[in-house]
Amino acid sequence: MYFEIINIDIMTTIVIEGIDGAGGETQTKLLMKYFEKKKIPYKFLKSPQYELPVGKAIKAYLDEEFSMDPDSAFLLFCADNMLNAKEIEKSKKEKKHVILDRYITSTIVFQAARGFSFEKGIKFAELMEFPRADVIIFIDISPETSMKRKEREKGSLDMHEKDFEYLGRVRKFYLGEAKRNVLGKWFVIDGERNIEEVHENILRIVKKEVGIFKK
Repeated sequence: MYFEIINIDIMTTIVIEGIDGAGGETQTKLLMKYFEKKKIPYKFLKSPQYELPVGKAIKAYLDEEFSMDPDSAFLLFCADNMLNAKEIEKSKKEKKHVILDRYITSTIVFQAARGFSFEKGIKFAELMEFPRADVIIFIDISPETSMKRKEREKGSLDMHEKDFEYLGRVRKFYLGEAKRNVLGKWFVIDGERNIEEVHENILRIVKKEVGIFKK
């Protein structure tokens, strides 16, 4: 059993990651709902931020309105993530926890799967001093599940979502990040389970690791 907040001065960062169709957006919303229920102050951030100019460029790229090499695409996505990095710092000063739907860790794996250097991506994030996360939860699903879910959700798929082999490479690089705890402490959970079970697994990790609860 867990009790309520024990130290309001400990501001934490929680990242939800996964390949397309893993349910990250759904699980992020459920986690925010839980924080709201417990009256825990937080700031929600997502990447890409499609409502911003850089996010609109990313959306056009994903919809194949223009093409970019992996190095250029990495920098485009990094620009979006850099804005979130600044917001993380700002939110902690405002005594708010941060919940992110994807982070720079996502940019590294998606571009590494296209040929960008995985090691270079990690070194870049460290060089640019992206804040480390207290918890990074990777919702693990197969490429088959990814494509089925996105087709059911959208009908049509973008350049990443429709490439089975590419999704497999993305998953491989995610698991590589998790093994090395890149930019935070990683946890891998089974995303093939139903929404409620995945949510409970996420809550279990958050309650144990984040530092705002105790047994």
